Amino acid sequence: MRKLQAQGVHHVTLVGADRQTSIDFWEGVLGMPFVFEQPNLDKASESHLYFDPGDGRLITVFTDETRRPDPTRTPTGIGCVHHIAFAVSRATFLQAATRLEERGIRHSGVKDRGFMDSIYFEDPLGLLIELASYRFEPPTGCTHAEVLFEAHRIRVARGDPNIAEIHLADAIEALVARRQASLSADRAPRNPY
Repeated sequence: MRKLQAQGVHHVTLVGADRQTSIDFWEGVLGMPFVFEQPNLDKASESHLYFDPGDGRLITVFTDETRRPDPTRTPTGIGCVHHIAFAVSRATFLQAATRLEERGIRHSGVKDRGFMDSIYFEDPLGLLIELASYRFEPPTGCTHAEVLFEAHRIRVARGDPNIAEIHLADAIEALVARRQASLSADRAPRNPY
């Protein structure tokens, strides 16, 4: 038996209401360019809208002009989607609350997640959306996931309850030491003063 190895998210498809509500939210609020549209090939009465969330992948929405937005929170039971998180730059994150408030969109306020900051709000159809901003940049050649994996190892070894900035900094140092050779025989910390 062998795995079917995933290599990334190809797309996420949501069931939307009318076409304009989707365009107004995904492009008009979150800035995702509306890049493609065709009929839903499995249900001709619906349209299939495609948005680029910023990494060339896709968020797609099935729309139907007979459906109206219902802001009731989407189900969160077993097998349901709890929320979708999107990466934003630090500069954008620092403006998120103000920009949501300008539209009258209620939000959670900034949530400290140790390794990132988050803000949550619901789309017009009750789906919880998270805007997330990492507190670190991975070293060249590394991914955020690799830094988090290493920070997790460090955190567990120290018996700490969750990843904090010290674990991130130590993880980045460890990854650089492993990936980048040095002519120094001893790379231990020093005080040259």
